[in-house]
Amino acid sequence: MTTSNARLVEGPVTKHLVSMTVPMVWAVLAIMLFNATDTFFVAQLGARQLAAMSFTFPVVMVMTSLGIGMMAGTSSVLARVVGEGDMSQVRRLATDALTLAVLVSVVLSVAGILALDRLFTLLGASAQVLPMIRDYMLIWFAGFALVLVPMVVIGAVRATGDTRLQARLMMTSAAINLILDPLLIFGLLGFPRLELAGAALASVIARVVTLAFGALVIHRMQLLCSPLCSPATVWRSWKRILHVGLPAAGTNVIIPISAGIIVALLAGFGDRAVAGYGAATRIEALSLVVFFAMSAVIGPFVGQNLGAGRPERIAEALRRSALFCLALGAVIALVLAVLAAPLSRLFSNDAEVLAVTSTYLRIVPLSYGTAGIIMVVNAAFNGIGQPLPAVAISVGRTLVLYVPLAYAASRLLGVAGIFAAACFSDLLSGIIAYAWFRRRLRAKQALPESPTIR
Repeated sequence: MTTSNARLVEGPVTKHLVSMTVPMVWAVLAIMLFNATDTFFVAQLGARQLAAMSFTFPVVMVMTSLGIGMMAGTSSVLARVVGEGDMSQVRRLATDALTLAVLVSVVLSVAGILALDRLFTLLGASAQVLPMIRDYMLIWFAGFALVLVPMVVIGAVRATGDTRLQARLMMTSAAINLILDPLLIFGLLGFPRLELAGAALASVIARVVTLAFGALVIHRMQLLCSPLCSPATVWRSWKRILHVGLPAAGTNVIIPISAGIIVALLAGFGDRAVAGYGAATRIEALSLVVFFAMSAVIGPFVGQNLGAGRPERIAEALRRSALFCLALGAVIALVLAVLAAPLSRLFSNDAEVLAVTSTYLRIVPLSYGTAGIIMVVNAAFNGIGQPLPAVAISVGRTLVLYVPLAYAASRLLGVAGIFAAACFSDLLSGIIAYAWFRRRLRAKQALPESPTIR
């Protein structure tokens, strides 16, 4: 592979970012649809079944975070090598990344199955819901390779600048899951009624299809070589991938941990406060789709241009992404402030729940622009192979700023104080994150203050 094959190191910066982000928007929406579909159909079985599935969320989230980390590590390392133009090294790293994914998934699957009852008992599952959890998680653990391996495939392909594959894979997977869920959960059209086991089986079947499709694509792109090589070579590849992958996984785990603490704080104000917060965060997730998509594409762009010695393009991408985040964040904040009440009524007619949801939607979105910058900057740090600042930013934003401020503000201002703490934490952290990456890039590549943009 020559440098000219690294598609992101030449041509208009904005055009590349837009062309990569648009497919990723659809991919993120498909992931949300996949998760929402399982929850919706299981909820029709009853409150106990929904509670059983809810117990699985923390475990699934932690293990998925590991997959996201390995995907980020693979994408970061490969993108830099693509930028350098070393195709043989690209193939070696991609092959070793997939080998690592298979081994890790097998080990975690076995460990999860063996520790299943003890793990969920520790999480507080009762004897009534534990059998239903077991029905779901035995299948989910057994099929974990179908979660992890496709994520690494996506990371390898994304490193080349192609984000369309992930969009196609996620949309196909979501569609298959949507079709199979009611058939296998409720036993429609002659299928057996499997309830929670059916939800898990539908997910596994959907992922088998996406894995097969992804394997075909990566084979056609000639991104693989023989897995047989010296252990020292494989170990070097694994260390490079995990250097970014493990901190990236940790960064993703921090967010649900802090969210759990905030829910505990809100619980002190009653169940309706928690319900209002839950409704608001569902609206928020949809509002931030474009930012999630941008964070997925900035890493490969940064990595390729770093490998090609084009730091001025990295600086331009960061500047334009930050300006776009601020502009879009302002628009979203205005729309949500105006539509806070009607959007809240989509989830509940309870006056207290409506008040909490509306309060959230009028305060927190003021910081969505800088929240988007944080996502972009964290991905950019991973892209240049320096993941620890991203971890520090996430820890500082959530555990150092948000949680302590939320606790103090809740004593003074109640629920609104918790939401104001979230807004302030994102505003301050976004400014710090942007300045930190700019300074680190200048130090790493001797970037001039006013780069020439090509």
